[in-house]
Amino acid sequence: MHYAWVVAFTGTLVLLLAQGFGRMSYSVILPPMKEGLHLTYTQVGLIGTGNFVGYLCLALLGGFLAVRFGPRKTILVSMIVMGITLFLTGLAASFSHAFLLRLITGMGNGGAVVPVMGLTATWFAAKKRGLAAGILTAGTGLGLSLMGLLLPRFMAGFGTAGWRYAWFLLGSAVFALSFVCFALLRDHPREKGTSIYGGEHETEARRTDVSFFSAWGEVLRASEIWKLGAVYFMFGVSYIIYVTFFVAYLGSESGLTPRKAGEVFALLGLCSILSGVLWGWVSDVLGRRHGLMLAYIVLAASYLVFALWRSMPGFYVSAVVFGLCMSSIPAIMAAAAGDSVGGKLAPAALGLITLLFGIGQSIGPALAGWIKDGTGTFSWAFILSAGVSLLGAAGSLMLKKKV
Repeated sequence: MHYAWVVAFTGTLVLLLAQGFGRMSYSVILPPMKEGLHLTYTQVGLIGTGNFVGYLCLALLGGFLAVRFGPRKTILVSMIVMGITLFLTGLAASFSHAFLLRLITGMGNGGAVVPVMGLTATWFAAKKRGLAAGILTAGTGLGLSLMGLLLPRFMAGFGTAGWRYAWFLLGSAVFALSFVCFALLRDHPREKGTSIYGGEHETEARRTDVSFFSAWGEVLRASEIWKLGAVYFMFGVSYIIYVTFFVAYLGSESGLTPRKAGEVFALLGLCSILSGVLWGWVSDVLGRRHGLMLAYIVLAASYLVFALWRSMPGFYVSAVVFGLCMSSIPAIMAAAAGDSVGGKLAPAALGLITLLFGIGQSIGPALAGWIKDGTGTFSWAFILSAGVSLLGAAGSLMLKKKV
């Protein structure tokens, strides 16, 4: 077996820990944490925004640090930071305390995710890159499923303090497993005495002396990267509203118990496990821009169903449709960034487009919380997500045909 597959499946573990444990768990922990700290929905939205602001800051810098110091070391340090701050979130005593810790957790999240996604361009040739990125994103779906199934039951065993013990558990797991990821990852095929999987790429063979500052210059001058970033921004705004307030919406507006809401959330995660693989393959066949357009349309449909079909069948349909498409955009974006600038610069390019994605993520939760407090329902926030997603579909057609 080519070692590229070891890197890919280790990347799946990184995404499980960073995205599933570090980010998506907040949706499940949010309701009891809100009650425990006596927060408003605007405040819980701002805590979510704090996490994504941190992600935004390190997503850009992390990609360029990976170019300078290597993805492997950057990922290790980022995951250690994430593990420590997740644990400390369990000790939060106020809104400001929780906001700060989630901000730092987001920084660790961005510093891990961008470099590991960029590794697909280093280890896999273009014709295999969408599939490889999809394999990595399966970790996000697996993490979502585990959070929805296990956390409600785990928290119930500790009463009103259950949300604190959930953070303790997640932080300990991320910290310990970060060293397993470090042991298995490698920055380049040369380190294992092999070559890129799927065929050597001419550009990859020449680019061996890219520095931190030259990477900045080359990526900032690439117009196609800015187009990708603008399209990725739409995903950041739209999907994060849905994921952050999924469980809260089912509980506060639909009367579902935390366990039942967690089961629907787990179904979403289960359906999403192979979504990146599926859509990465679709983009390898149809091209990145048509893959992105189709994915955005499907996502918009899932948001509208969730907002307008307010019954158990509607919730299940929305969860399944969204799950089958959840990792589509990140997988295609990781492949498209590598296509545009090559494997050596891929982490830096992915960092730049993730900056715009992160801005969208930072806006989404606070905006949705404000809409909820103002209208009394999350439905309008989900309708907004659908509209933004359709803008992303239209923007995808402005990309070059080769992407």
